[in-house]
Amino acid sequence: MIIRKNPNIRFPNPDPSRVPPGQFVTQQWPVLHYGHVPKVDLATWRFSIWGEVENPVSWTWKEFQALPRTELTVDIHCVTKWSKLGTVWEGVTIDDLLAAAGLEEPPAPYLMAHCDGGYTTNLPLEDLLGGKGLVATRFDGEPLAPEHGGPARLLVPHLYFWKSAKWVRRLRFMEHDEPGFWESLGYHIYGDPWREQRYDGD
Repeated sequence: MIIRKNPNIRFPNPDPSRVPPGQFVTQQWPVLHYGHVPKVDLATWRFSIWGEVENPVSWTWKEFQALPRTELTVDIHCVTKWSKLGTVWEGVTIDDLLAAAGLEEPPAPYLMAHCDGGYTTNLPLEDLLGGKGLVATRFDGEPLAPEHGGPARLLVPHLYFWKSAKWVRRLRFMEHDEPGFWESLGYHIYGDPWREQRYDGD
């Protein structure tokens, strides 16, 4: 895991109702990830959905930018115990992505997010529907920086932030849940910060 920023500049007097147990609030945005920041060529970038779908679909960067856009203001919580409040994101909701793919019904109950660099993480689809999940391409009004997952990352703010996979490229729909990268190394299969589901057995 790479750590590029010190998260110890803390936010004074945060609203405790917004901070899960064991977390502290920071004004900084620490950079943590497995491996190196990939170099992405937007001319060849594609985003795909596949797996348990009748017709796999993919979009170029230009096509993806033309999909309906949604802005979300949310709090985010890292398993390493920092939280950042009131973050502003823009991207394509999973609901709009499925609609653009012609999928009127959820294709399967689970998915695996696949990312540049080989990272994966698993999620129940119900945790992404109803506006709860976003493929984000902008943060705070600017294109998402590469070290924070740009050009596109998954955003699932109600779960620990390792579930908001950086450099996401593909969503593979699955009939049965299976562990992704960190989950196979001992992280919790679900990752609810309010229940402190950091590790297997929590």
